[in-house]
Amino acid sequence: MTTDIIIYHNPECGTSRNALAMIRNAGVEPHVIEYLKTPPTRALLVELIDRAGMAPRDLLREKGTPYAELGLNDTSLSDDALVNAMMAHPILINRPLVVSPLGVKLCRPSEAVLDLLPTGQLGAFAKEDGEQVVDASGQRIA
Repeated sequence: MTTDIIIYHNPECGTSRNALAMIRNAGVEPHVIEYLKTPPTRALLVELIDRAGMAPRDLLREKGTPYAELGLNDTSLSDDALVNAMMAHPILINRPLVVSPLGVKLCRPSEAVLDLLPTGQLGAFAKEDGEQVVDASGQRIA
């Protein structure tokens, strides 16, 4: 399958691993960008946030990051200040962020990635925790 899908991935994150596995379960081998090793440029990050229809604050990750230490809970901080913080500390970028011909989305929960796949699932899929997301016929379980 030659569908162009990009996943900004952290292999240490279960949600990110599940989203990647669902992309592959659709028969698609995405471009995997380990964004902690290769962060997006500032311009690309701003573009991805815009294309996802989000505000920078919506992409900020709190857990396991310097969010609190940097005072990022201050609602008076500008979008530029939040993007600057994500550029300085890429761990603040929530994941997985997925780009497909159908759009850009922060895929939390991981099954949100199914909305971005132009092809259906090839078979059943269960998350790492055992939660069944797709049945044996490739249909999403509500």
